[in-house]
Amino acid sequence: MDVRKIVHIDMDAFYASVEQRDNPHLRGKPVVVAWRGNRSVVCAASYEARSFGVRSAMPAIRAERLCPNAIFIPPDFPRYRAVSHNTREIFKRHTDLIEPLSLDEAYLDVTENKSGLPTATRVARAIREQIREELHLTASAGVAPNKFLAKIASDWRKPDGLFVIQPEDIATFLHPLPVGRIPGVGKVTEERLRELGIKTVGDLRNLDVPTLESRFGRYGVRLYELALGIDHSAVIPNRPTQSISAEDTFEHDVPLREIEPMIRGLAEKVWAASRKEPRIACTVVLKLKTSEFTILTRSHTPRTPPSSCEELTSIALSLRERVDLGPQQRYRLVGVGLSNFRTPEEMPAHPVLFD
Repeated sequence: MDVRKIVHIDMDAFYASVEQRDNPHLRGKPVVVAWRGNRSVVCAASYEARSFGVRSAMPAIRAERLCPNAIFIPPDFPRYRAVSHNTREIFKRHTDLIEPLSLDEAYLDVTENKSGLPTATRVARAIREQIREELHLTASAGVAPNKFLAKIASDWRKPDGLFVIQPEDIATFLHPLPVGRIPGVGKVTEERLRELGIKTVGDLRNLDVPTLESRFGRYGVRLYELALGIDHSAVIPNRPTQSISAEDTFEHDVPLREIEPMIRGLAEKVWAASRKEPRIACTVVLKLKTSEFTILTRSHTPRTPPSSCEELTSIALSLRERVDLGPQQRYRLVGVGLSNFRTPEEMPAHPVLFD
């Protein structure tokens, strides 16, 4: 098989950087893009704010405690979408195989590029220079033979960095990495792997596939392939978002009545993430996993889509009423999601009066 050339471009602290670019008084200062309030979460933080430990998806009230001098700016998503569109126009000069992940990052397949540059590294360098010169922003880039490695590489020299993983260097690069760097390996999976004596990607590579499959199902096979640096997934242009969700696994199984704070926190994260999506989500989903590992989902499509985080939270909380396993039932996981995305043009022109 021919070696593919994949570039992952990740704009540096995108929302905060746009704010600093457009307002000189914010440059060099700790900027937090978020609405103020007990239930708000951080959409983005400048690197000056990150030095205090502020991170995206963190509760805004915690960010304020960590960085009392932070300047809070309410997000301006139409402006961020416009800048994101400008970055895509730069990408299109080099390839038509562009798969956006959000407003601030995308995969590009430059195995064959339109700009006639001899290497993927030169393409990545050109894109970063054009973003800097034309948009007055910085981007980090990762270059690798597949999407999995390119995404890790783009994070390697952030901010304003470029890192290349050559095919012959994959094993040397991957083996020392903690398994938490693998996509999909959260704290719970990481702990389950640690119970098997696996701390690094190299440890994972030395485990046999049947053991991984028995513990993690199909994802166990995927874990093993990623440990080898194998990822055949293609760069798919214009891949529509099917759903946006967030979930938490509890340290101890809990009854349904104790899940409300978790639902509120997850709804905040999902609402913040949905603001990056140009389409409108029409359906709210609540996911639960019982202590016996049975997965339950409940969903509701209101007459008009949720227009605020409070509305999303209210619907998600109400979906608990459709779970009737009794007060003694315990749950190990809860998730909140949005699905059934539509463009503004696909939405009804008038409220629906009858189903």
